[in-house]
Amino acid sequence: MAQSDDKTTHFGSQTIPETEKAGRVQGVFNSVASKYDVMNDVMSIGIHRIWKDAMMDWLAPRPGQRLLDVAGGTGDISFRFLKRAGSGHATVLDLTEPMLVEGRKRAEAEQMATSLDWVVGDAMALPFADNSFDVYTISFGIRNVTRPQDALNEAFRVLRPGGRLMVLEFSQLPNDGLQKLYDLYSFTVIPRMGQLIAGDRDSYQYLVESIRNFPDQDTFLDMVRQAGFEQAGYRNLSMGIAALHSGWKL
Repeated sequence: MAQSDDKTTHFGSQTIPETEKAGRVQGVFNSVASKYDVMNDVMSIGIHRIWKDAMMDWLAPRPGQRLLDVAGGTGDISFRFLKRAGSGHATVLDLTEPMLVEGRKRAEAEQMATSLDWVVGDAMALPFADNSFDVYTISFGIRNVTRPQDALNEAFRVLRPGGRLMVLEFSQLPNDGLQKLYDLYSFTVIPRMGQLIAGDRDSYQYLVESIRNFPDQDTFLDMVRQAGFEQAGYRNLSMGIAALHSGWKL
C-alpha cells in the first residue's frame, strides 16, 4: 500500500492536512468579518486596543516609512501606524477579502485613502519584491498561518536592510494557575459570546483553540531568529496573555 507523505497541521484541536488549513481559516474569517471588530472589544474588554497602542509605542513609526501589515484584516494596525508616523504608506494584506471589505468601510480608511493599499494575499507567499518595506507587522494573525516559519521567512525577504518585524499575538501566561483560569474563561465564555454577538460559536471555538496550540514566547522567539532577524526580543502584555515579538533585518 502506498504511504501518503502529506504533512499535517493544527486547526484548533483538530489535526488536518496542511493543504486544508488556509481554506478553513478563510471560512472562519468570512463568517466573522462583519462582527470582527465588535467581538475583539467584547472578548478582550477593550484591552486589545491597549496592546495595539503598546505595539506602536515600541515600534515608534517614523515619517515616510512603508508598512506591510499582514493579516491586517480591517486595518486597525495600519491606521494606528499612519497616525503615529504622520506620513508614509501602509499596505494591508489579508487572505480573506471580506475582512478587507469591512476595513474599507471604516472612516479612517476614507481619510487615509491615498496612503493605503488593500491586497488579498498569502503570508507564506507575499506578492511583493525583495526589500520593499521598512516595517512588517502581523497582529493576532500568525497563529492562523499554516506554516508560521514560512511567514517569518517571507517577512525577512520583503523587508529592506534595517527594516523591522513586529508580531503581536496571544501567548502563554508563565503561571500555571493563572493560565488555567484564563483557559476556563476562554473556552467557556468566548464561544458563547461568538454565538450571541456574531451568531457563530464554532469559529470562536476555533480561535480559542488556536491560541493554545501556538508556541510559547521563547519558542516563537527562536523562530524569529531562525528567519534571520537580529536583536530579537519580546515583551509580555497583561502578564503574557499576549506578547510582542520584535526583530531587525540587519
